[in-house]
Amino acid sequence: NEVFKGGAKWGHDVSGLDAEVGGFQRADGEGVAGGGQEIVGMGFGGGDELEGTGTASDDAPHLQRRVGLISGVALIVGTMIGSGIFVSPAGLLVRTGSVGLSLIVWIACGVLSLLGALAYAELGTMNTSSGAEYAYLMDAFGPATAYLFSWTSTLVLKPSQMAIIVLSFAQYAVQAFSGTCDPPPHLVKMVAIFATAVILFINCYSVKLATGVQNAFTAAKLAAILIIIIGGAYKFAEGNTKHLANPFMGTTNSLGSIATAFYTGLWAYDGWNNLNYVTEEIVNPSVNLPRAIIIGIPLVTMCYFFINISYLTVMSAAELIESEAVAVTFGNRILGVMAWLMPLSVTMSTFGAANGTLFAAGRLCFAASREGHLLDILSHVHVRRLTPAPGLIFNPTDKVCSTLSYKT
Repeated sequence: NEVFKGGAKWGHDVSGLDAEVGGFQRADGEGVAGGGQEIVGMGFGGGDELEGTGTASDDAPHLQRRVGLISGVALIVGTMIGSGIFVSPAGLLVRTGSVGLSLIVWIACGVLSLLGALAYAELGTMNTSSGAEYAYLMDAFGPATAYLFSWTSTLVLKPSQMAIIVLSFAQYAVQAFSGTCDPPPHLVKMVAIFATAVILFINCYSVKLATGVQNAFTAAKLAAILIIIIGGAYKFAEGNTKHLANPFMGTTNSLGSIATAFYTGLWAYDGWNNLNYVTEEIVNPSVNLPRAIIIGIPLVTMCYFFINISYLTVMSAAELIESEAVAVTFGNRILGVMAWLMPLSVTMSTFGAANGTLFAAGRLCFAASREGHLLDILSHVHVRRLTPAPGLIFNPTDKVCSTLSYKT
């Protein structure tokens, strides 16, 4: 009952049955086929350096703690900041009716998100299982509620979210080469599917690679935001403050409009809970989980606040509402020949957000299937790469169907 692969000896004994199917093995040590057989063909990377050694001292292939503080902050910030703040941040302005109230709602939504995230930090340090809401619903209300959440998230919420993000990426990526013409819808969908495949490979190949990509793209989008804020500060110093004068003029008195403004703002902060999906992979989670939250969410709140002020130093509230791509309009007016940085910023921001979203979604599949609430194979971990590859693959497969069904 021993399996030899690549010179490494595997001695896992599960009731006399050792199995490796396609390079995957259940995280609890169970194989999917009996008789000590090995079915080869789905491993990644051939003879490249491997993340796991598969020595006999390991009980079973399992997820490793490889997400540090910087990667945790990058996952939070990178999934919260997508395309919205660059493309259409005017939703709050439309619903509140004034610049002043819209800025207050931006800050209030950030505070609410921080409070929710701090509650999740407490839950994440008490229950260090991956899966975020799934794990907490399991503890609080039992398996039935957790089961419903896992299926709803896996089949509807996460695929739809991923589809929207990668379609935004594809729209701006194709637009860069199509000039003033509208990009062909079928080409946008094909680019979105290709981007999904690239992100899937990154996440299946290595946790280190996935977090490295997340860190790099988060740094890039923060650099783009910094450019906008510096440009706005320059205009503000020149005295371009007329659009910020009388900030509460026209404020709505409708509670319904203010409520929908909060709804719009909270959508922009969506993603603050993603780090809890990977709790099992966080280095020293009792310390790094709350620290990443305390750093990440206030950082996003400040970015949203100052970037909106920067927009209003170069365009009026009416122009901001009418613009189809606010950051592009800002770039054309203040960056001159460097205006191309703004569409590039949107593509980088959305690609990073999609990478982080898939990273988290794959862990939800892994956690739910480990409890028997999803397909059994989704609980398997690649024996060499130590990534939840089946769960990662399942999410984009569903997302591709969502992408093809969207009208662009």
